[in-house]
This record gives sequence, C-alpha cells and structure tokens, in this order.
Amino acid sequence: MPIDPSPRSVSVLIPLALPAPYDYEVPAGLIAEEGAYVIVPLGAQQMLGVVWGPGTGEVEAKRLKPVLEVLDAPPMPAALRRFVDWIAAYTLNPRGSVLRLALRAPGALEPQRMRTAYRLADARPARMTPARLRVVETASDGFARTARELAEEAGVSDGVVRGLIEAAALLPVDLPTEAPFPEPDIGARGKALSPEQSAAASVLRARVEAGRFATLLLDGVTGSGKTEVYFEAVAEALARGKQALILLPEIALTSQFLDRFEARFGCKPAEWHSELSQRERRRVWRGVAEGRARVVVGARSALFLPFSDLGLIVVDEEHEAAFKQEEGVIYHARDMAVVRASLGDFPIVLSSATPSLETVVNAQLGRYERVVLPERHGAAELPQIAAIDMREEPPERGRWLSPRLVSEIAEALGRGEQAMLFLNRRGYAPLTLCRTCGHRIECPQCSSWLVEHRFRRELVCHHCGYTAPVPRACPSCGAEEALVACGPGVERIAEEISERFPEARIAILSSDNLRGPQSHEEVFRAIEAREIDIIVGTQIVAKGHHFPWLTLVGVVDADLGLENGDLRAAERTFQLLQQVAGRAGRAERRGRVFLQTYMPEHGVMRALVSGNRDQFLDREAAARERLGHPPFGRLVGVVLSSENAAQAQKFAREMARAAPQAEGVSVLGPAPAPLAMLRGRTRLRFLVKSARNINVQAYMQAWLSALKVPGSVRIAVDVDPYSFL
Repeated sequence: MPIDPSPRSVSVLIPLALPAPYDYEVPAGLIAEEGAYVIVPLGAQQMLGVVWGPGTGEVEAKRLKPVLEVLDAPPMPAALRRFVDWIAAYTLNPRGSVLRLALRAPGALEPQRMRTAYRLADARPARMTPARLRVVETASDGFARTARELAEEAGVSDGVVRGLIEAAALLPVDLPTEAPFPEPDIGARGKALSPEQSAAASVLRARVEAGRFATLLLDGVTGSGKTEVYFEAVAEALARGKQALILLPEIALTSQFLDRFEARFGCKPAEWHSELSQRERRRVWRGVAEGRARVVVGARSALFLPFSDLGLIVVDEEHEAAFKQEEGVIYHARDMAVVRASLGDFPIVLSSATPSLETVVNAQLGRYERVVLPERHGAAELPQIAAIDMREEPPERGRWLSPRLVSEIAEALGRGEQAMLFLNRRGYAPLTLCRTCGHRIECPQCSSWLVEHRFRRELVCHHCGYTAPVPRACPSCGAEEALVACGPGVERIAEEISERFPEARIAILSSDNLRGPQSHEEVFRAIEAREIDIIVGTQIVAKGHHFPWLTLVGVVDADLGLENGDLRAAERTFQLLQQVAGRAGRAERRGRVFLQTYMPEHGVMRALVSGNRDQFLDREAAARERLGHPPFGRLVGVVLSSENAAQAQKFAREMARAAPQAEGVSVLGPAPAPLAMLRGRTRLRFLVKSARNINVQAYMQAWLSALKVPGSVRIAVDVDPYSFL
C-alpha cells in the first residue's frame, strides 16, 4: 500500500556501508510505497535506494532532500527487506552493506529494451510479386517477426519486406528483447520412485501443501535419489502458484543438475551464479521480481533475489562449506536460507548424504523433521570401502600411488570401466624448495608457499593470486638446477598415471582447468560418453555427479584434511571422503573405494570403512559438547589486519584490554592468524567463545563500539566461523 502522504517523508536505505536509512521528502505527484526503488541525492551524488518505511521524523521536514525518481519496477518484497535487516543484525554488518547483496543486477531496474517486429495487416499492395506473396504466406501464421527474420524465412531480400512495410501490409509491434522464461510442466512424469522415495516425497509435498514454515532434513545415502524426491516438493510448490529456489554449493554441479531438471519438468530453470553475463543477470533478476521465473537454481547469492511469491527453498548438499561467504558480508547461506523460509513462512528442505553435525543435532532435538532414504535407488549398491595402510604398502620411491591401488586401476580399465583418483590439492606440487640451501619459495604478499603449476610453468599463490615463472636458480643461494617439487598435486598424480597407463585417456578436474559452467559441462559429458578412462580431480569431482561406468575411486591422501586445527576437521574430512566414495558404482556395477592413509586407526577412517556414519557423528557431538563448541556453544572469529605490522600489534593489544568482562563469555587472543599475512596485510585473530544462551551479538557490539579503529586497520567479524585461517 502507498505510504500516507502526510508527513510526505520516507526512510530510504542506500546500498553503502551505512547502518540505517536516511529520511527524504516525497514531492507532490510521486508515490513511494514501501519497497519502492528510488533515486535520491546523497551529497553531490545521485544514488539508488529502497524505501524502507515511513520517515523517522529525526530531521526537520524543511531540511529533507527530495526523492528524485521512483523507478518502474516491482517493489522489494517485505520478506526480503526483513531478511536484510535480520542478516545485518546477526552478522554485525551495516544494513546498507547487506542491501547491496540484493542489488547485484546492473540495469535490472531500467525499462526493458524493446525490438520492432511486424505482423500481417489486412491491407495488400496493388502489386503483389511472387517474392511478396512468400512474405505474406510466411507472416500469415500470426507470429510477429523482425524484418530480418521475415526475409530469411521467406527467402527474399530485405528490400521486399521493406516494401510491404511501406505499403502498410506489415504493421509494427514492440516485442521484448529478452527471451521469456519457459513454464515448467508440473504434470510431466518423472522417474518412477521406489516405495521409500514415494514415502519421502509424500512428506515433503504435505509440508509444501500446508504452506507453513518447516525445516526438513532429507537424509539419504549417495545415489538414493534425493534429487527426484525433492523435485516432487518443487512440483507441489509450482502447482500452488509459488516460486521455488534450489541452492547448489558449486557451479560445477549445475550442468548435470539442469539436465535432470529438464527431464523432470520439460524445461531448464533460471540460473543465478557469478558466471552469468550482466544481461542474463538483469533478465533473471527482473523475471524473479515479476514472478515470470518460477524456479531458480543458484549459488548462495540467489537468496537475495526479490522473489515475488517464494514458497519453497531446497539447499542441496547442505553440509558444504562452499555455502559460507567468507568475504564482505560474512554469512552461511544454509543457515540464512532457514531464516529466509521462516520470515516467508514456507518450508525448506536441507538435502545431504552427509549432513552437518549442526543439522543432525537440530533434527535430534526436534527442531528439524528428518526424512531418511537408507538405500541406493534401483539396482545400485553402496560401494565397498577399504583402507590401504601406506606404512605397510608404501608406493615406489618417487611415486605416490601404492602398488595395490595401481593394480586395482589396471583391473578396472581391463573391464572397460572408469577410475577416479581424488586429491584435494591443486597444481603439480604444494612446495618448491632448494636442495642446496633448503630455501622454500613463498608468496611475497602472503604467509603461504607458492604452488607449482608445471603445465603452465608458473608458481601460484592460491590465496591472493600472485604468480611468477618457475625460476631456473634458487632465489636465495643462486644454485642452478637445485629446485625440487615436494609433495603431489593433481597434476603430478596425472603425470604418474600417464606414465603407468600410457594408453589411458586422462582428464584433470580442478578449478585451474575448468572455468565456468560450459567447461564443466563439456568434460562431464565426455566422462558420461566414456571418452575418459581415468579422472584425476580435486573436490570438484566429489559430489553431485553420476557417472554410470565409474566403478573405482582411489583417495590419494585421505589424511590431508585432518592436518589442520579446525574444530570441524574430522567432520569435514568424513563428509568429503564419503561424497568422493559415493561416485563409485552408481549403476549396476558394484563400486570399490580405496583410501590411502597413514592413520587407518583414525576414527574417520574406521567410520568410512565400516559405514557407521551415525556412530561417528555421535562421537563428534559428544566431544564438541564437552568443549562447548558449536552446535552446543557459540563462536565468533575476529580478524584485524593492517599493512603496518606494528600498528596491527598495537591495536590488537588495545582490543584485548577493551574486551568486556561477561559471564559465560571468554575471549582468546590476540594471536597471529594461521595465515598471518594475506595480500600484504598482517593479520591477528581473536576467538570469542560463549555459551549457547548468550546474546553474542550484543556482546560484540558493546566491545566494538568502544573501540576507536585507526584508518589503517580493518576488522572482520565472522559469527559462527567455518574457516579458521
């Protein structure tokens, strides 16, 4: 509803790092309803903003600047505005910074450009040539076409069409330049569901039908057909005239997913991710706001799209750390998706074969409803998992694959099947050192080693993007031919595989080789078509993919994820390796998985081999509860950084002294962050730990508001941290 014109003022939130909206006058003749997109003056600039509500009255009416323009676009929905406010308060960010996340489609608020097309009129020119007759016959179906399209379809020159236009035999009409969004066919038959899938789908459909907020955990083993089950919930939402949002953690998952969606609904959904062109972002943003885009499949930022009537959110692979936004406004998309569903009062489905401990505990406490798919769909069986003790079966000198794993690969290839080797480490080698003086080549801007990428002949920092050619001589002692690559990356594993199996067709899958959805789609189609024999990949290959002929998976370094001090290290390692293992044997042929490990007795390895996931999670939960760690306690990470190391140290000491004393809250630090220098900035870290019932945001606001932060120092606050770098 339009705002009451008296006192003719509105508060407008501007997408800058501003904590609150500013009041503006609404001139006579303008209607600025809540949620309207407006242009307002700010200093010497004109800024886009959103009407957040009535004017606060804090500024005298005669001092208010006027709203300059109200843009012709559907207003931002009230639920999205409440969502922006909620995230700002929870993550301790200015509201304007969060609003910026909802305005990432340049040009979307401008009127759509139109193109001129032509339809057949009743009039005919006195002179009708055979060429003109062909144009008339082409246009007689009633469809509007551009002059160029008419000429091409009728097989005539442009001049013939222009002559008919001048004779008023063809009348101009305006058509949108953007392609329309196809309507999903909710009546199309999907894949036949098993009894277990049908029962699970019935639960999900019932929650969508109820139209009230509910959080459902769809907990199914890899290959159990979770996607087909939640497609039934999407169909129910569409049948009720609602929009649906499906969040995926990685762009790499989209190509096969889009094919599955099209097979179920007869068309592809709208997409939203960072690789879209500006024109497509504008089209999708506007289509969502106007209700024309019925289903969106997107990355975490899709949460901020202005859905006109959202009725369902699905978070696929809900356990994935990729849902955590680590820069700018720091938030976890899974958790914020639950909030978005709550504010909109509709259901949300969290789907995973390896749900996060937080989600499992919420299900155990009854906050979430759990729907279980314990078996693989159809004839497929879960793979057999075995650990290879590298202390007893070491690889040959200078090699990285154990003889047993090499033998298993050879047998799989001999049967005409595919094999996959997983190593979550990009490049050729993680470290380059000098055999003469022991110098290790580090990034000049970060406290990290440079990773060799041999195929590109470069050393690369995977934190800041710094690159340098591989030197011929040691930068420290000058010794030539003394630099040696230490440890393996996927390129080095691929090199070993190509030497052992020279006839095999090998594909390396990592973010260095695959840029954008198109490159992912091409290589995945080649794998499905059996044009690839051996896949060597990082975590890109770990989830969501269905390769029917892939029967063997080898994990080159199963211990890799256990080497850091992250409180979730064991959980995340288990999840990642379980997902990797789940790529094997997804069709009729039984899969086999081999974990190369120096710690076969570790709880993660034992859980993977035994298949006892729940027992592992119970142990993890008990350990975290004893320590008061999430989900049984609260954590906030605070990183301060400066290009001036002395200034960073000095201010960190001031911060420590200013930390308020509060029962149930402890402040650890300051200490150098594990990544103590990043992009030339010295970094120090605090960790705030509190009981679950503490309002940690209020504590942080009290602490931070008492500080006078120097201009050279930046402070980043991460509520519920996932990364401890």
